[in-house]
Amino acid sequence: MRAYRVTAPDTAPQLCDVPVPSPGPDQVRIDIHACGLNFADLLMIKGSYQDTPAPPFTLGMEPAGTINALGEGVEGFAVGDRVMIYGGQGGLAQQGVFDAARAIRLPDAMGFGHAAAFQIAYGTSHLALDYRARLQEGETLLVTGAAGGVGLTAVEIGKLMGARVIAQARGHDKLEIARKAGADHLIEADTGDLRTQLLDLGGVDVVYDAVGGDVFKAAFRACRPEGRLLTIGFASGEVPQIPANHLMVKNLSVMGLYIGGLVKARPDVVRASMETLLDWYEKGRLHPHVSHILPLEQVGQGLDLLRSRTSTGKVVIRP
Repeated sequence: MRAYRVTAPDTAPQLCDVPVPSPGPDQVRIDIHACGLNFADLLMIKGSYQDTPAPPFTLGMEPAGTINALGEGVEGFAVGDRVMIYGGQGGLAQQGVFDAARAIRLPDAMGFGHAAAFQIAYGTSHLALDYRARLQEGETLLVTGAAGGVGLTAVEIGKLMGARVIAQARGHDKLEIARKAGADHLIEADTGDLRTQLLDLGGVDVVYDAVGGDVFKAAFRACRPEGRLLTIGFASGEVPQIPANHLMVKNLSVMGLYIGGLVKARPDVVRASMETLLDWYEKGRLHPHVSHILPLEQVGQGLDLLRSRTSTGKVVIRP
């Protein structure tokens, strides 16, 4: 079978022919019909992601497909079941073996393209806003990088939770996508002072930040008393340093959200979150945005879309 693999440190990934894997105990093997790309894939290529496996390994964190084989001891699944899996790796291939405990059966209404765009983006945003920040109806939520893979879902979920949503992104087209997802106010990333614009809107209660750098600093200074700041990622390349005395004076809280860590430490919390999200999807309340669908031969181009930040929502590969 074909797989898109990192074969050695500091080496560009390549499409390889590899043996079809066999499922071990408590594992399932699936025919992979779609796999979402994530910024973490770029970090894995560089070896700088916190959960980067030792090479060689196959990239692709969130595959969706059909089970074609069951390992010993697997219960609750059957050959032919349609599932999505937070696998961490192995999704950019024609077939893959994954722990059955991480598989979630798809609703009949969900196609593989949406499934591959769902778990990490929606899971991250729902866990961040609900489980971590305890976003309340009527509060003001700022989402930075609001047209990206996770940012757009934060806009959508924040609006569903009853918040007033401020979306910050670069360019009219991206802001329009955020508006369609439910944003109440739009801020162009390249114009004006972000802190001043936020204060003119009354300040913010919760910050959902995947950018870091100066954007985080400006949002930090625009928080209302008892505000909560979520660090989701650092697309700017700069990890902000937080002045602890400001936390104290305004009773602020800064918290991180890494879904991979919660999958391992609190699988019960992650599964409950996903049940809520799938219920919302089945009721037509969530609308995954996939800007590009590409074949396995074009994974490199898909990763370039993430690297250059020219995609919106998710990029999905169809092996």
